Amino acid sequence: MRIRVINPNTTAAMTAVIEQCARAVAGPGTAVEAVTSTMGPASIESHYDEALAVPGLLAEIARGEAEGVDGYVIACFGDPGLYAARELARGPVIGIAEAAMHAASHLGRGFSVVTTLERTVGQALDLAERYGMARFCRGVHATDIPVLELDDPEVRGVIADACRAAVAADGSDAVVLGCAGMADLCEYLTGEVGVPVVDGVAAATLWVQSLVTLGLRKSGGGEFAAPPPKRYTGPLSTFGTDGAAS
Repeated sequence: MRIRVINPNTTAAMTAVIEQCARAVAGPGTAVEAVTSTMGPASIESHYDEALAVPGLLAEIARGEAEGVDGYVIACFGDPGLYAARELARGPVIGIAEAAMHAASHLGRGFSVVTTLERTVGQALDLAERYGMARFCRGVHATDIPVLELDDPEVRGVIADACRAAVAADGSDAVVLGCAGMADLCEYLTGEVGVPVVDGVAAATLWVQSLVTLGLRKSGGGEFAAPPPKRYTGPLSTFGTDGAAS
């Protein structure tokens, strides 16, 4: 089984962290490869960033389909391009926010999300609503740490403090980490905070692995059928579709 974990930003150092965390949970016989988008923003911290990250993400999905990849993880908490990726892919595509929220919903009556910038709080709340997780999501809390500063050892304590404060304020039974760049902090934070801390990279990797093991894939019809054949122009000319995926 081949799982491709896609970092939709262009920062390779973050991809290395993501790959390590994904490989740590993969089972025997599962090959996990993390890839960095070749176009788009260095980090995804706004609607604008997210929109411009999607073409690079979809290019990686298309490449994976040509190479026989079995399933994909979108390693950004905004789950950018998730539905478009599902149109292109034959196998399962799971976003890390989607996976983390569902996993946390099984661990108690409610969870808190601890994320990066305050401006992304609304996006996390929108995702909870989209995934039917609003009744479990008791709050979204920003640390105001930029994504590209998450690798600074000094921020670990700040994030731990934010997690503890979120649990106290929300009465939550679990914490969801709201950025793929926090994936390697999961074990440390669980020990510091005293409740389960869920990393979406690991959760999504296992979800994809389980679906592939069960032989499950999209039906090939309806909304997530392959996009209809269409010509694209300008910088997107290479994104024209031929309707081959199903």
